[in-house]
Amino acid sequence: MSANNSQLSMTTDYASSLGSPLPALERIAQAGFTHIHWCHQWNTDFVYTEPEIEQIKRWMKELNLLMCDLHASAGREKCWYSSEEYERQAGVLLVENRLRMTAELGGDVIIMHAPAAPLDEETAQIYWDALWRSIDALAPCSQKTGVRIAVENGSPDQWDTIRRVLERYPADYIGLCYDCGHGNLSEEGLTLAEKYASRLISVHLHDNDGAGDQHNLIYSGTINWDRLAKMIAGSTYVKPLSFELSIKNTGYTNEEALLAEAMRRGLDLDKKVASYRA
Repeated sequence: MSANNSQLSMTTDYASSLGSPLPALERIAQAGFTHIHWCHQWNTDFVYTEPEIEQIKRWMKELNLLMCDLHASAGREKCWYSSEEYERQAGVLLVENRLRMTAELGGDVIIMHAPAAPLDEETAQIYWDALWRSIDALAPCSQKTGVRIAVENGSPDQWDTIRRVLERYPADYIGLCYDCGHGNLSEEGLTLAEKYASRLISVHLHDNDGAGDQHNLIYSGTINWDRLAKMIAGSTYVKPLSFELSIKNTGYTNEEALLAEAMRRGLDLDKKVASYRA
């Protein structure tokens, strides 16, 4: 637990999303973070088995880490919005694997990517039909596990997909994951997040200069953190602030130093959000 009892979450893949997560878990706990955003294998077809999930659970218990949420995978060949039916069905099974894993590890939200629909009307209809079938098929597993799906904003044109998903499905099933780094790549990102603040159930906090998705330390780029803190404070999001950093763009070579600085800045942002809530 951090010095002032604040609860903060760090992504497990700040250095790598492959291989054993144990070294990252140990450093995250040592830095004082209380929660993790599970981001290993976030964009692969990897299926977690019972022995692996049980080992992760033991590590988390030993390190006093709790699950904030889990970045599930749309897959590469097992893809939940694929127009190839066998790939789509395999993608549904992959997402169900992450729903059950999240529940086993004590979490209640998985984050999914869904791209913008194709511009061609006929191809777009195929895309929407595949996505709707998959989301419908995942509802029983979501209800059984108690784990909701958060659709994450990516490129600016993906907001139309998010709008349609949130309008079609209820808040007790699907919400929004606002990635402020992605949102900073367009002028309207934070405005749209404010519009859908009543559906916010996950956050990915990091910074950039507006020119690329850099996953840098907060306060190091051009994001308006005061405005973002107000949005979070006035939203439905009540869990620990969750940071999705990547060491490769930060200028740091020492992981412990990066996490220590991330904690220091995270505590400051946590105070901002708390003050706006008050």
